[in-house]
Amino acid sequence: MPTEIKVPTLGESVTTATIARWLKQEGETVAADEALVELETDKVTVEVNAPAAGVLSAVLQKDGAEVDVGAVLGEISEAGGAAKAPAAPKATPAAAPAAAEPAAKGGSVDIVVPTLGESVTTATVSRWLKKEGDAVAADEALLELETDKVSVEVNAPAAGTLGKILVQDGGEVDVGAVLGAITTGAGGAAAAKPAAKPDAGINPPPPASGPVARPATPAAAAFPSAAKRMAEAGVAASDVGAGSGKDGRITKGDVLDFLAKPAPAKAAAAAPKSTRVDEPRDERVKMTRLRKTIANRLKEAQNTAAMLTTFNEVDMSAAMALRASYKDAFEKKNNGVRLGFMSFFVRACVAGLKEFPAVNAEIDGDDIVYKNYVHMGIAVGGANGLVVPVLRDADQMGFAEIEGAISSFGKRARDGQLKLDELSGGSFSITNGGVYGSLMSTPILNPPQSAILGMHKIQDRPVAIAGKVEIRPMMYLALSYDHRIVDGKEAVSFLVRVKENIEDPRRLLLGL
Repeated sequence: MPTEIKVPTLGESVTTATIARWLKQEGETVAADEALVELETDKVTVEVNAPAAGVLSAVLQKDGAEVDVGAVLGEISEAGGAAKAPAAPKATPAAAPAAAEPAAKGGSVDIVVPTLGESVTTATVSRWLKKEGDAVAADEALLELETDKVSVEVNAPAAGTLGKILVQDGGEVDVGAVLGAITTGAGGAAAAKPAAKPDAGINPPPPASGPVARPATPAAAAFPSAAKRMAEAGVAASDVGAGSGKDGRITKGDVLDFLAKPAPAKAAAAAPKSTRVDEPRDERVKMTRLRKTIANRLKEAQNTAAMLTTFNEVDMSAAMALRASYKDAFEKKNNGVRLGFMSFFVRACVAGLKEFPAVNAEIDGDDIVYKNYVHMGIAVGGANGLVVPVLRDADQMGFAEIEGAISSFGKRARDGQLKLDELSGGSFSITNGGVYGSLMSTPILNPPQSAILGMHKIQDRPVAIAGKVEIRPMMYLALSYDHRIVDGKEAVSFLVRVKENIEDPRRLLLGL
């Protein structure tokens, strides 16, 4: 009996997923626990591993298909059945001699844009890491895509030679679009040499440019997914107007935006987007996808939540003294992990959240969801803007674990290497504008979270201590919260508790 490959449980409230790509093909031998297929949900990318060793005898759901949790994706036959699985493919070339010659020379495998996560439909080709004619190994990184949230590497679906690059650096592509192709099998090595000779020759770039231009040859200036959606809706490209893709091509997102507009707006959609007259010294730059996403999410937070901010100030003297006394010993004991102030604030917030659980909760329809854990979002500056990776179960972590994780987040954010699943699922967030010199601000909520703490610059200020004026290192704290779920008393009390824990760090060590 073959062993079924099923969609695993995908997490809280996630019932469906999309098949991003199969990593194995029918007839291939697989080892137990070897990755077979990638699934994309609205939150994470998940690899489904082989439940047993054998041969992938059947792929029942193709790339791009939407599947429910528990659905059967394919089947694995025992090693003894391997001879039967390849037999069917071999019979096909025999019956179709036209396919026999390409099989002998090697095939061609498309490089496609994978599913990129929640609400992400397009991406920009940041850069190709390989050139046409280069030999590539299976799963070797071929190019980088920039999305709204992170940079994603697209790996080679098979070993061979990179034969065609269809979308150059800077091109905007839809999920599922073909980026290029890999020549596999015996034809891979052979294909590399002819490709190299024309490039070195007089000027056979025309033959190379023919295939490359193929996706852009349709008369309608629209990506295939956009053209399909327009046909379904009975909309002409002229109605949608200029697209946001490379060279003004219409993307699927452009079509969806057009269809979502009210009727009067649709009628006027063909008109220029802006009537502003630019002066000669003006420079007009298209808003990046990341910036548009940030703008939409911030506006969504303002429109949805009853957002309010409360302020306090904290004397950093005790925390600074403790850090100065133990930072060297801390770093030595924890293999180079440095003691910063973020771990103090994470631990202080964890203590406050346990005492005031509404600050760590969220609204779901008519329900309030209280969370018996703390997934702490930490805002860090990345190569493409601010991102908020999540410290999972921060309430179970010590100072060294927190500092190590935050340091890793910062480095990988700058390198664009954060994973999608690291940017979702937070229950509370901390942002530190002080690293940029901010003295005071009102942070905006990160939906569906109900609160966010804003840290700021530590600055010496005169304060009254026991009836005397002293100079102390002070920091303003800001807590923005959703007043629909968090009362003013709870918000103020939470912030006071954070202040008390920072001003007397011994409370954190004693759990007070």
